[in-house]
Amino acid sequence: MKLLIYTEYFAPIVGGVQTSLKTLAGGIAALPRANSGASDGSIEVTLAARNPANGFDDSSLAYRVVRKPGFFRLFRLIRDANVVHIAGPAFLPLLLSWLIRKPIAIEHHGYHAICPNGLLFHQPTQSPCPGHFMAGNRLECVRCCTHQEGWLRGLILTVLTFPRRWLCKKVAANIAITNHVSVRMALPHSETIYYGTALSADSVMTQVPPGTLEVAYVGRLVNEKGLGFLLEAAKRLNDEKLPFHLSFIGDGPERSDLESSARNFGLQDNVTFRGDLRDHEFEEAIRPIRAVVMPSRWEETAGLAAIEQMMRGRLVIATDIGGLGEVVGDTGLKFAVGDSGALYSCLKRVIEKPDLIASLGQAARARALEKFSPAAMITQHVKLYREIGTRRPDGDRSVASGAVSGSK
Repeated sequence: MKLLIYTEYFAPIVGGVQTSLKTLAGGIAALPRANSGASDGSIEVTLAARNPANGFDDSSLAYRVVRKPGFFRLFRLIRDANVVHIAGPAFLPLLLSWLIRKPIAIEHHGYHAICPNGLLFHQPTQSPCPGHFMAGNRLECVRCCTHQEGWLRGLILTVLTFPRRWLCKKVAANIAITNHVSVRMALPHSETIYYGTALSADSVMTQVPPGTLEVAYVGRLVNEKGLGFLLEAAKRLNDEKLPFHLSFIGDGPERSDLESSARNFGLQDNVTFRGDLRDHEFEEAIRPIRAVVMPSRWEETAGLAAIEQMMRGRLVIATDIGGLGEVVGDTGLKFAVGDSGALYSCLKRVIEKPDLIASLGQAARARALEKFSPAAMITQHVKLYREIGTRRPDGDRSVASGAVSGSK
């Protein structure tokens, strides 16, 4: 079987999509021949990415990587594949694959099939979108996209959502990364396959470090992550002289504003911005951290950062919204979106009852090992590829009768 995986962005760009695809492609390429699911016992993986390598060594990977394929090369890659896996409903590869009548699996890491900006995050209100596109309020979608993209780009994004969704209904399989995404998308032939992540034993927190509560946010510093609410909660803790230290591990366009807010709140001694850390530097920064906070105000589709920290055995404090709330389940502390007071209460509770860190951290790791293992993710994908590889491309048969797999 020849499998083509298409993604708009891949390494060295860092993100949940890129990390999951690297794990998936590498895991499939490493499968023993007897377990690969093809008639001759092998799956040949090719990954096509629109972004350049920029110094990343593609030859270090166990599969072929094609960078920035032009129209005709992309056409040939799709033509030669037995199954096409598209990370998000990228319009050109989706259209070409459908025209060539190839079995297509779209993995929905965002909401592009129901929302022009793909986030279900409304501008300029900066709040979760109630679903204007699916409700027929398309002019509101144009206005929302215009806020950041300009009116012409906003109009184009809104118009393209119509054929994109139509094509998603025609594919062999729609893969949702959480049950929440599957329900939100309401697409036929849907199956839930959770992210899988693995960490070395050295990364697992086996005991809670003594002393001041070390808390961190890990991820991009962008508006929809709700990081202003985290600083507001930190200010209340500082006003009450409660012992804590907050680290921001990551970078993004909101960094300068967040640093300014931290200074205005008098948090210079309590908050540190560590920047974008990788490999050994990241491991060293995360080692003393006892709890990770994810205060997102958009409907996170999953939250790979939460999964990774759950796998590390750390307490996750997160907004109870979208796939993020589903991922954390009952093994973390959750609060309502945009409620800095509730977030403050969660943090204060942990400071006053530090035993929660160990008990919930252990529960989180157990949940992560059960739900989010790389082996399960790879096995479910291979099983799906094997099934749709023999299916008509018009999608006349559903995956598991269109049922949603997985559980909260």
